[in-house]
Amino acid sequence: MNRSIIQGGMGIYISTPFLARTCSMQDGVLGTVSGVAAERIMPRILQTGDPGRHIRRALGHFPFRNVAERILDEYFVEGGIVAGQKFKTVPTYNLHPRSSLIELTVAASFVFVWLAKEGHAGPVSVNYLEKIQIPHVYHLTGAMLAGVDFVTMGAGITLQIPGVLDTLSKGGSPNYNVFIEGSKNGTEKISFVPQEFFGEKLPDMNRPGFLPVVSTDVLASLMAKRLPKGSIQGFVVELPTAGGHNAPPREKGVYSSSGEPVYGPRDEVSFEKLRNIGIPFWLGGSFASPEGLAKARALGAQGIQAGSIFALCEDSGMNPFYRKEIRRLGFRQELAVRTDSEASPTGFPFKVAQLEHTLSSANRYEERQRVCDLGALSVPYAKEDGTIGYRCPAEPKDDYLRKGGKIECTTGARCLCNGLLAAADLGSPGERPIFTIGDDVNFLRHLMRNEDDSYTAQDAIAHLLR
Repeated sequence: MNRSIIQGGMGIYISTPFLARTCSMQDGVLGTVSGVAAERIMPRILQTGDPGRHIRRALGHFPFRNVAERILDEYFVEGGIVAGQKFKTVPTYNLHPRSSLIELTVAASFVFVWLAKEGHAGPVSVNYLEKIQIPHVYHLTGAMLAGVDFVTMGAGITLQIPGVLDTLSKGGSPNYNVFIEGSKNGTEKISFVPQEFFGEKLPDMNRPGFLPVVSTDVLASLMAKRLPKGSIQGFVVELPTAGGHNAPPREKGVYSSSGEPVYGPRDEVSFEKLRNIGIPFWLGGSFASPEGLAKARALGAQGIQAGSIFALCEDSGMNPFYRKEIRRLGFRQELAVRTDSEASPTGFPFKVAQLEHTLSSANRYEERQRVCDLGALSVPYAKEDGTIGYRCPAEPKDDYLRKGGKIECTTGARCLCNGLLAAADLGSPGERPIFTIGDDVNFLRHLMRNEDDSYTAQDAIAHLLR
């Protein structure tokens, strides 16, 4: 892939289809749409009245018209719901999901990718989290139906994804082994037979390139050795300063005076070993500048992945009020970003922008009544009677402990499902947002004339490629 910049797939609907489209239309840039929780975001947009008719336009191209009609009948509200009204509940995932949830997931990923690809020939990528395993086969089916060109995925070891892509591109039925906490077998298999589910054969689909997100040359080397040749088209190597979820340090239990995990020599990437793997790679984490791009190329990379610079542009899906506030603080060099080892229910360190009135504030976090009404990050676990349950460290503590969870896992755990939806201005009534951003926002001084200024995705690209 001859693209020197990969626009990162940030958060939940921060990397919207429209941001990805704008980026992919520029020479040298791969736009990425975030597909995480698409099955929850699309219904909320429909319930706000689908401004611009974008969702309805894309659903009009979904190959299974009856499915599209059922989704519109269930969720679309002409003119939008009243401000402060609760969104209609979307079922949560388990190992045997409802047919309506599968339909919604396939269609939502189709819609997001279709909108990102609308009206141009540039390549588009979609990003998912390995940690949210159960929906993968359904999301990838929808994305490939829309002709997605690349899939990026991190927050876990993504060895199963190439096989799913291969199977779907050959018209087959993909499987996925889902990790079950405390299970003797370790995993349970999810199987999807698209032809049987939809009642007709799927259209021919091309196999997208796979760009796994890794943190070290060690993991990149492991994946290259374990997978058949040609399974991986490139690596995105994220260093610890990148936003979102970070890989945990290899030296466990070492923290700074502020309580943040410390990354040491064992976490350093050997770029010589990366080059020797023979697969192209892009570097993420504090490379969002012309000098950073030049440095990445000097290290042997094809280019960079840049997230924060696009998350803070006017084209992103971030709540406009907080986007402006983060830019203002960043421009004044007053923005604090904490690598929080407790905030994410996934167990991975998570970069959190420290902003008053958001879930980054300990006081605001303590004020929130713990509820788990979305369940996107709930993980399956084996019960004593051999059945499977679902739990999340951010749910009510008594519920989590009753399910066999450890009390230490609940300390500081934020509800990212609700917090990140609120960050994209699609939150449930009364839910406070949480924002993730990388450590480095020095690009703001080059893109803004003063703390109240703004910039577009095209401005960001022009800056990076100048």
